[in-house]
Amino acid sequence: MADAEQKAKQLMMEAEKKLSSSKGFLGSLFGGSTKVDEAMDLYQQAANKFKMAKKWGAAGHAFTELASLHAKAGSRLDAATNYVEAGNCYKKTDPNESVNCLLKAIEIYTDMGKFTMAAKHHQSIAEIYETEVADMEKAIQHFEQASDYFRGEENNSSANKCMLKVAMYAAQMENYEKAIQIYEQVATSSLESSLLKYSAKEYMFRAALCHLCVDLTNARIAVEKYEEMYPAFQDSRECKLLKSLMNHLEEQNVDGFTDTVKDYDSISRLDQWYTTMLLRIKKSINPEDIC
Repeated sequence: MADAEQKAKQLMMEAEKKLSSSKGFLGSLFGGSTKVDEAMDLYQQAANKFKMAKKWGAAGHAFTELASLHAKAGSRLDAATNYVEAGNCYKKTDPNESVNCLLKAIEIYTDMGKFTMAAKHHQSIAEIYETEVADMEKAIQHFEQASDYFRGEENNSSANKCMLKVAMYAAQMENYEKAIQIYEQVATSSLESSLLKYSAKEYMFRAALCHLCVDLTNARIAVEKYEEMYPAFQDSRECKLLKSLMNHLEEQNVDGFTDTVKDYDSISRLDQWYTTMLLRIKKSINPEDIC
């Protein structure tokens, strides 16, 4: 690995020498463009050697240099590809630099009308903000942009997947209205497909929990609406849980609420998002209760 790193550093120095000698009047007279091509080849080799040595920052830098040369030469697609390579390398050591490289690639892809590629990289940026940087607002922004581009290219499945992430984080940030709107839209969209119909109950369940975080009366109205939209929802465990919880909320029955959630959880494990929402709803019965 050390040998690969040493070789990569050597290749970088050779590439820089080639570039220096290609500049100026004499350089342009004596094969300037050939030297740039040779420098590009050396940067490519160096980037791959750095990857072998797991020197991700250095590999990212080499790919960025290569992308910049491709851009100057007018090879926009090659430039974008290498900015993505740089972004993937930086992702392991420098998330913010990874985002910068991916944004450069996105700019090229959108200029070229390659919106599906742009969407995929907005999604990658969103996932970096989601997992590496923990900036949910920026994650939402990029998931929304990815969704817009996917929908514009008629890729509704990927668009909905991104919007479900937006809804999940919007609810966590207590923007329940936005979350409800998305969950209801995706549920309606799912009902139009025989393959996706079954997943509608999950989105209705999530939307109803968001309603319960705000207002019991509107939650009851929403659940009735979902039963009309999708009659099978009425017989689901999710719907039965919602009705039971609404009754406990009306009666201000904390113990009944807790037991009902425990019973449901013992059969269908509730993830952290559901647990967070249910705890917020439970607190509305007794604000002092944090168990």
